[in-house]
Amino acid sequence: MKKYIYTLSTLLLLLASTAKADEGMWLPLLLKKYNYEQMKAKGLKLTPEQLYDVNNSSLKDAIVWFNGGCTGEIISNQGLILTNHHCGYDAIASKSVKGDNILDNGFWAKNNGEEKPIPGMWVSIVIRMEDMTDRVLSEIKGTAEKDRPAKLQEIFKNITDEAKKGTGYEAQMREMFKGNAYYLFVFQKYTDIRLVGTPPQSVGKFGGDADNWMWPRHTGDFSMFRIYVNKNNEAAAYSADNVPFKPKHHLPVSLKGVKEGDYAMIYGFPGRTNRYEFSQGIELAVDKINPTIVNLRDIRLKAWKEVMDKSEEDRLKLSADYASIANYWKYFIGQTEQLKRLNVYGYKKEMETKFSSFAKGKAEYENILLNVEKAYVDYRPIALQRTYLTEGILGVSLNGFAASMLTYEKAAKNNTDTAGARKAIAAAKANAEEFYTAFFPSADEKILAQILEMYYNNIPAEQQAPYMAIILKSKGKTNTEKFKAFSALVYAKSMFSTKEKFEAFAAKPDYKKLVNDPCFAMVKSFYDHYINNYKPKVDAFNAAIGPESRGYIKGLMQMMPEKTFYPDANSSLRLTYGSVQAYEPKDAVKFTFQTTLDGVMEKYNPKDFEFQVPQKLIDLYNAKDFGDYKLENGKMPVAFITNNDITGGNSGSPVIDGEGRLIGLAFDGNWEAMSGDIVFDEKYKRTINVDVRYVLFLIDKLGGAPHIVNEMTLVK
Repeated sequence: MKKYIYTLSTLLLLLASTAKADEGMWLPLLLKKYNYEQMKAKGLKLTPEQLYDVNNSSLKDAIVWFNGGCTGEIISNQGLILTNHHCGYDAIASKSVKGDNILDNGFWAKNNGEEKPIPGMWVSIVIRMEDMTDRVLSEIKGTAEKDRPAKLQEIFKNITDEAKKGTGYEAQMREMFKGNAYYLFVFQKYTDIRLVGTPPQSVGKFGGDADNWMWPRHTGDFSMFRIYVNKNNEAAAYSADNVPFKPKHHLPVSLKGVKEGDYAMIYGFPGRTNRYEFSQGIELAVDKINPTIVNLRDIRLKAWKEVMDKSEEDRLKLSADYASIANYWKYFIGQTEQLKRLNVYGYKKEMETKFSSFAKGKAEYENILLNVEKAYVDYRPIALQRTYLTEGILGVSLNGFAASMLTYEKAAKNNTDTAGARKAIAAAKANAEEFYTAFFPSADEKILAQILEMYYNNIPAEQQAPYMAIILKSKGKTNTEKFKAFSALVYAKSMFSTKEKFEAFAAKPDYKKLVNDPCFAMVKSFYDHYINNYKPKVDAFNAAIGPESRGYIKGLMQMMPEKTFYPDANSSLRLTYGSVQAYEPKDAVKFTFQTTLDGVMEKYNPKDFEFQVPQKLIDLYNAKDFGDYKLENGKMPVAFITNNDITGGNSGSPVIDGEGRLIGLAFDGNWEAMSGDIVFDEKYKRTINVDVRYVLFLIDKLGGAPHIVNEMTLVK
């Protein structure tokens, strides 16, 4: 038998050479070696150094990690940032009150002085990235598997400390290929971020939950912020004396538009994918985990919707939380549907069957799949425990806030006046204002009762928290009545149920009062039950799966040297490339690559909150007053699709043409490829993007803010 010995770098080089242009979230550091020729063939006109360069300005200097969950791009020499409306949604909602409702009405600062500071918001720009694989693997060699996580953290700290020394930078290590490779990322973080503008949410969120994850789409999903720095152009905390940031590079904005087949690349910070998941994980997600998350979130959404429909003021308070929960509620519905439709489980089983044949006689690989199945045998019966704790019990607003006192309870057990106890109380007090602003006890009480009943019905009796026995002693002939009665008691008697009660406790903390509080006692029981009885089993499962996943990927690389391999997304800077491309989702249906303002007006429904539009937009449409932003046929472009490979975290990412110009920004994936985090589907996978010309039109014509457009570098 011929023996192959590959280093990871050699494998990557071999595998990248046959990569499909539209699949893969690639590390920019590796583009020159592994992807550049293919990118040129697709239409790229830039040099590798214009994409990524440490010593000179490049595209990467215009890409920002936006608040840890999205991406943004710098589009002027004054630090102007463009990102999605839904990425700025929380900040926009926080600045909206009944008398100044910028969420519904929109907002455009007339000058720098009108821009709104957003406390807590930040962006980071990658300074450099570096392959640390050889060093990490050398230092971790010989470490027992159980000690590996702690040892890795020690190694990571040493590397990041070295990278930050003598600078004002931040640094992070990222694991790739389940532990077969490691990369260092060095960032500059900026914390003085101010809101510049946003369209009304009837535009920025047009279509709402109904259109979410769907194509055709007609959403102007964007908002604008600005980075401020000190007078030396250095990152600094907020100050009235700070000035707009002057970036190394900003993206020029194209007025040329797109046509089918055009080259398109997306630069950003994709969150998480799991493309190398085992078949058992797919089966568990489809049968148990995803449906449970959907059902638990559905309880919250329905109760909150009742509150939001009754009052504009309350709708504003709950909008951000509702949008956040609803987004992935629908995502898990879609993911489950597509995993089934595309038979992803069958695809994974087929791959594992091939791997078994390859692994025979190879000591390093032959027991991997057997060990994985053994781990799942123990894990399957308890797999819902964590979901019911995080999405269920702690998903109830009151319970989540009460859980913040677990730290105090631990610190104050023997002495209520320790430094830890004081710190815990101070932290809870700091969070109280924000919590009680958007806390609605009547809705929360309904949510608690329903989630407790769902927990009782779906978690085996022998696995339930001991406190369930106390809950079932509540008044009522049926279990439903008992859960309602218990929930009513909690909201009537808990010190967390009103701001006044909590503040009274926080002013004079009392350990005994806390542990006897009905809400805290319940939360602690469920939390301790999981931590003491199930977390060790979950940790054991993860510890067992970790080395097998690492070995599986390594083996796959040797088994299929002709196949594309790339690391899973993990919130590190990536670039994906492809083209503007239509698709056919099912028999006799073909979706074109572009939508226009005609579609907005076709969907417009003044009686449906999700499909309303401002009267001024209707007037502009009727007058065909589209300025320089219209298509050759006179229509106003709104959105387009590409076959780029993205995921959550890419929201707000720039869509860039072959000459490095901004043509749009990514904001969603399509329904037919909702399984994309687990498997890439070449036929159906699409990225939904708002056309930058629609963005410019909305700023200029709808927002009446041409001064913001004039700040950009426009290219025809």
